[in-house]
Amino acid sequence: MSEFDLDLQTIESEMVDEDAEGTGRVVLGVLDGRTPDEEWVAEVEGGAVLVLAVEGDMKRLAAGFAPDIRELGGELVHFRRFLLVTPPGVAIDTDRLD
Repeated sequence: MSEFDLDLQTIESEMVDEDAEGTGRVVLGVLDGRTPDEEWVAEVEGGAVLVLAVEGDMKRLAAGFAPDIRELGGELVHFRRFLLVTPPGVAIDTDRLD
């Protein structure tokens, strides 16, 4: 058997550090124009996933923050009456909607 140095404490601490990058949060909210666009962007920049119930014209209501989310590398998908917004690295799989 070949010898190798396996430092489990280092591996475990690196795993914890990787998990700490995202918040692991899903934020439920209402997209009705009352929440400032900057708050939605800050949540996504912090690693949160947004599930927003749309009350009104979705394109108009999301126009103030959607470009910023896309520029960050996040995704936005309108599904039924909800807008799903994810941070970079969290993909929205729509394959089963066909």
